[in-house]
Parts: sequence; C-alpha cells; structure tokens
Amino acid sequence: MRHTTLGHSAVQVTGLSFGAAGIGNLYSPVEPEQATAAVDAAWDAGIRYFDTAPHYGLGLSERRLGEALRDRPRDEYTLSTKVGRLLEPVPADEIPADGPGDDLATGFAVPATHRRVWDFSADGVRRSIEASLGRLGTDRIDIVYLHDPDHHEDEAFGQAYPALEKLRGEGVIGAIGAGMNTTGMLTRFLRETDVDVVLCAGRFTLLDGSALTALLPEAAARGKSVVVGGVFNSGLLADPRPGATYDYAAAPAAVLDRALRMDAVTRRHGLPLRAAALHYPLRHPAVASVLVGTRSAAEVRDSAEQFAREVPEDVWAELRAGGLLAEDGTEA
Repeated sequence: MRHTTLGHSAVQVTGLSFGAAGIGNLYSPVEPEQATAAVDAAWDAGIRYFDTAPHYGLGLSERRLGEALRDRPRDEYTLSTKVGRLLEPVPADEIPADGPGDDLATGFAVPATHRRVWDFSADGVRRSIEASLGRLGTDRIDIVYLHDPDHHEDEAFGQAYPALEKLRGEGVIGAIGAGMNTTGMLTRFLRETDVDVVLCAGRFTLLDGSALTALLPEAAARGKSVVVGGVFNSGLLADPRPGATYDYAAAPAAVLDRALRMDAVTRRHGLPLRAAALHYPLRHPAVASVLVGTRSAAEVRDSAEQFAREVPEDVWAELRAGGLLAEDGTEA
C-alpha cells in the first residue's frame, strides 16, 4: 500500500486509513472482540494509519484502539487523535439512582458517564493530549487535529494552534492538523498557519466537489496534505439505493438519481460504486489518504479489497461525459 509524507513533516500515512469512530460504538454497540478484530484486519490489509478522538464514545474509541495496537511495533504505524473537547466526569449526585443514561443523543451507544466540554485553550490542548495518551496507552501521538472548531474560531487560531505548534517544536507531536466537515476554515488554516495536514470530511466525494474550489488548490500550492474522510457521504456512495442516507439524512431524489447513474457506469466496468468512491479523492495530488470508518473485520476487508482494485480511466471518462463528476468545485 502506498505511503505519503504529510506536508513538510516526517509523518507518513497509508493511502487507506482506519477511522475508529465505529469501534467507539457509533450509533450502536460494538463488542470488544469485534473492535479488536477490525483493527487486526486493518493491520493485515496493510493499513498503518489509525485515527481516533476523545469525542468517539467518550474515550472508548481511544481505549479500544490503544489496546488493539498495544503489541504492534510503535514505529510501524501512525496514530492521530484530536483536541477541542475535554471529557469531564458527570458528578455522582447528577447520576440517576438507576445509573447513567446513554450518549445516543450525541451519536454513541455508551453510558453517559462523562460530559464533553469545548476547550480550545492552550491549557485545554495540553490536558486533552495528556488524557488521550493515557487512554491510548502510548508515549506519543503522531498527528493531533483541532476537532470541529467551527464555533471556536478565535480560540482555535489564537490559543489551540499555537499550543500545538509549540508541542510540535518540542517533539511531543509529529504533525498538526485540523479536522472539519466544512472547507472554509480549513482553507484559512492552510493559508494562515503552518499546519501539516487538514482532514476534510464529506466535501471531496463523487457527489460533493466543494473542496476543489479553494481547499485543495491551496493545499497543493503550499505543499500541504489533505486526508479525506466521509467518502461515502454517510452511506449513499457505499450502497446506492432508495432509503440510503446522504450526509446523515435521507438522500434527496436528485442526489439519489445521480448516485444510481454513477453506479450504473461503474457496474458496466465490473466495479461497485464504492470502489470508485474510495479511489476518486486520491486522484488529486494534495490528497494523502482516504479515511474510512469501519466497525468490523468484514467492513475493513471489503474496503481494502475495493481499494486494491484498479479503476480504469474509462470509468472516469464516462462519468465525466455523463456530467456526473464535479471537477471544478461545483456539484454536477
């Protein structure tokens, strides 16, 4: 599997990477053995970049990922986590007598024993990294992303980023990034800071080319890297059918129709649409890795299998000729 160095750092990532939100019980429970098996399958497939965050399952994702990687040679894989949300225990007198509720309102099937507290202060960054190191059971984190700073712009630029820059200079972390579902602030990070990488979720896919307007050209011009997440747009591009979700809601009729037309093209070439969805972002020179969230060994193996397939140029030509590819930053 290809390896790419992020920006001007020394940190390398594989072309396909493991997103660990799923093993943090995203939407529904995942048994511990299933979580470990998913990480093992990723390793067996040659994946060496693993991404997590405190937000995922109130720390469960970090703990499970750390445990699953504990016996792997630390120099052979890249590990990223995120800052911006501190996890604070819910006071005992606020927990109901029959036990804590669940965290499903935030998307995770875990007991709500902690609350998330937004904190992009310099102190908050250091506290978050220290806590993540403990949950991961490691002595270093290769990449730290500012996680969803949408409504904390001033603090993220004024305090959190400088704190990460200092930690990078001290060798505590290897690379700095920012991760969001929107492109505007990520583009600002590329222009105004010395981040090594940005993680852009859902905005550079077969159905949404908005990252092509400014983000990707800016990254390419500055020699910075982009990790692309959400390549299936929450499901539609993995399994295009009526009832599938697009950006976590029911797919609009026009978007569904476009996905089905794309699927017909790729099927004529003997490929499922999800294979093209995985390969598409890596056609841009600024994209270093495609981050796929998986929750089972079977899902990991399928992603690796599709990633290993070759997508002929004729597929892209046919999609383009049909007006189905957005290659100028707009939606087709």
